[in-house]
Amino acid sequence: MKKSIITIAAFLISGLSGMSVSAQTATEIPDYSAYILTPPAPKTPRINSAKVFGATPGAPFFYCIVATGERPMTFEATGLPKGLKLDKQTGHITGRVKRAGTYQVKLYATNSFGKAERDLRIEIGNTIALTPPMGWNSWNCWGRSVSQEKVMSSARAMVEKGLANYGWTYINIDDGWQGIRGGKHNAIQPNSKFPAMQQLADSLHAWGLKLGIYSGPWVGTYAGHIGSYSDNPDGTYDWIKEGKHDENYRYFQPDDKEARRQHWYHGMYSFAENDARQWADWGVDYLKYDWNPNDYYHTTEMWDALHATGRDIILSLSNSAPYGSAPVWLEKTNCYRTTGDIRDTWESFSKIGFEGQDMWISFNRPGHWADADMLVLGMVGWGPNLHYTRLTPDEQYTHISLWALLASPMLIGCDMAQLDPFTTSLLCNNEVNDINQDPLGIQAYPRYRSKDYVTYVKQLEDGSMAVGLFNLSEKPQTIGFVPHSLGMRAPQTIRDVWRQQDLKTIDAKERFDTEVNPHGVVLLKLYPGNPHRRIVESARGVEQNL
Repeated sequence: MKKSIITIAAFLISGLSGMSVSAQTATEIPDYSAYILTPPAPKTPRINSAKVFGATPGAPFFYCIVATGERPMTFEATGLPKGLKLDKQTGHITGRVKRAGTYQVKLYATNSFGKAERDLRIEIGNTIALTPPMGWNSWNCWGRSVSQEKVMSSARAMVEKGLANYGWTYINIDDGWQGIRGGKHNAIQPNSKFPAMQQLADSLHAWGLKLGIYSGPWVGTYAGHIGSYSDNPDGTYDWIKEGKHDENYRYFQPDDKEARRQHWYHGMYSFAENDARQWADWGVDYLKYDWNPNDYYHTTEMWDALHATGRDIILSLSNSAPYGSAPVWLEKTNCYRTTGDIRDTWESFSKIGFEGQDMWISFNRPGHWADADMLVLGMVGWGPNLHYTRLTPDEQYTHISLWALLASPMLIGCDMAQLDPFTTSLLCNNEVNDINQDPLGIQAYPRYRSKDYVTYVKQLEDGSMAVGLFNLSEKPQTIGFVPHSLGMRAPQTIRDVWRQQDLKTIDAKERFDTEVNPHGVVLLKLYPGNPHRRIVESARGVEQNL
């Protein structure tokens, strides 16, 4: 097996089906190029940005038309509401829209090979995050060792390796950026690892990306930095006054974790409004708000604080949101983590995906997304020592396919600078991403489940249906379905979404079967769906379609 030029240790594998890790003694990137299914993007323009976008009246508006294809490329938009303007070179749509309403916009991208178009529906109202957020988060690779340099490196790779052209947008800093309180808002200021937060935000926005940040309503965060609460009315912290911290104001004692636990509580004085105003000033677009158990009071407090800034900032709760408060998460959050931390094992992600998400179907919809946690692909390790994901290629296809069907937020957790071609191919399939980003925002339903396999179905806005055939067992399985059993009444074309190929057209009552690898998936799209035209029938059958 070939290995990349940065491979420095043995990583023994045995084929796509049932492949397992035999040894891994150091960081390495295996060559999985033989398992790439996604075809390369054509040179002609293809617009991949979301088909629907929400903003609140009067808030700063930022939407980027993203497209693959040969550069240079120019962009156009017709039907933009008053207050918005388009930069034809970058595709950035900015401004403010004062009047609430629905605006139908047509987007265009043009290069020397052709011209593409796509519809965009802009919703100006009370709801943002009308599709699940797609982007990157620092925790699963860098952990508390995150720095501005590492964040910029991943953001730069997001652009240079083309992921930004597929709608991967958010660059989210997790725990580890916080210093002490100060500034005009007496808010959390960055530590020495983040010397220029404003410059970081400006750079990301210039690239068409958005900035996310981390906090929690405890006195101390999980990693040992200050949170949005304090025991002192001036926002100081006794353990900082006593010098019980490192050079980046992280709580430090020999018994590290147990000492940090002493600060995992809600203090007397809230600085949620102070912090929200600071984040808005910097241009933050996303907040991961992390504590356990999530509760109504502290969620609502931060929800209101973010709205009061006048900037659209996604509120994403973490972690293990209690199901008993699901109506609260539907009303007061944009995303809510339904689980604890994911790990790069079949046992971890399959339990989260196949066993932990179905009960959230009623509460997963545009603007309010059940979050199955980050994607454990590529180089991960929770910092600072990284390793290549322990998931087999089949398991990685299952991971992405399932998250897409579930309409879960998709946040990459690896070191973007070390993206290999196989991982890139998983993230740069526009048809898979479109399933996740479908404007209906419906979470897939397990139509059939056994101990060996499960079939998920998801209705799409255009009337078609996505179908995921997942093999949960350790041996190959033949899995299939009859379109009529899924409610289809007319012949359907069956499309392999990963290969982006039509396989066959079958009658609605004809059975389709395919072999699925162990822990693998076959992700399909059935189209055109049920007909909308009037059908005239007699005792002899259909006489005429009108």
